[in-house]
Amino acid sequence: MKFSTPKTLEQIATLLSCDFVGDTNFPILGINEIHVVEPGDIVFVDHPKYYDKALQSAASVVLINKKVSCPPGKALLISQDPFTDFNKLTNYFNPFVKATSMVSPSSKIGENTMIQPNVFIGNNVRIGANCTIHSNVVIYDNTIIGNNVTIHAGTVLGADGFYYKNRAKLFDKLLSGGNVIIQDDVDLGALCTIDKGVSGSTTIGQGSKLDNQVHVGHDTVIGKRCLIASQVAIAGCVVIEDLVTLWGQVGITSGVTIGKKAVISGQSGVSKSLDGYKAYFGSPADEIRKKHKEMASIKLIPGIIEKIDKL
Repeated sequence: MKFSTPKTLEQIATLLSCDFVGDTNFPILGINEIHVVEPGDIVFVDHPKYYDKALQSAASVVLINKKVSCPPGKALLISQDPFTDFNKLTNYFNPFVKATSMVSPSSKIGENTMIQPNVFIGNNVRIGANCTIHSNVVIYDNTIIGNNVTIHAGTVLGADGFYYKNRAKLFDKLLSGGNVIIQDDVDLGALCTIDKGVSGSTTIGQGSKLDNQVHVGHDTVIGKRCLIASQVAIAGCVVIEDLVTLWGQVGITSGVTIGKKAVISGQSGVSKSLDGYKAYFGSPADEIRKKHKEMASIKLIPGIIEKIDKL
């Protein structure tokens, strides 16, 4: 999430009422999670296990709960609770704005786009030309939709990401300040749910087709011309490269990458990154021929046990 105008280290420290290490005029351009940070961004870290990853990331400023040695060219914000302070920044720079109509006057809709009854379109939404948005679709604030997109009934674009910190007495929610981007020529089936990014964008690439009841988690990026069948569930921060096929009820855990032109058979569970140009099956998913051989071998086990018992 980028700020509308650059801020200084001192300005952010004052906003958070925290100490800092670095030049008071050190420029800050935005905030982001560790997997999408860029130079100029603030990233937060609150566990020693991840200190080095945050300090060595592309982020220019690290919001951290301990004063440590600051890498050259970077700055630190010293916070008692970086998680809560990161939420403060999200809420300050991208606050929730209540809707006043079914279609926000701040939205922009392209030529020849058809909006069916009972569609909700939030603030600052951009919809391209020649799109069809069917009844009861909900499009949250700041969503960007390209040209020639079809969205079927009941789909929701831009709900909050599922991201919580387990506190002693409750689950503390990390606020979502990102958005959803749907590129040109995408079709979304009925009752799909695509969560917005926590700090970046959840993206569906050009020409991809999603069947009914597909879920896409926060900050996931789906490439071009992917084919995703019904009831697939994709967690947050997943990268799915171009021309991937996911058949029905595939489940994908967070933070993995699915390589270009991979094909994953129905009801498979993906728990690690998979190379492209291969077919996969099973849970945990593995190359389909290997998995079928394993299954055939398992069927032989009762006969082997029976022979051993007769010895």
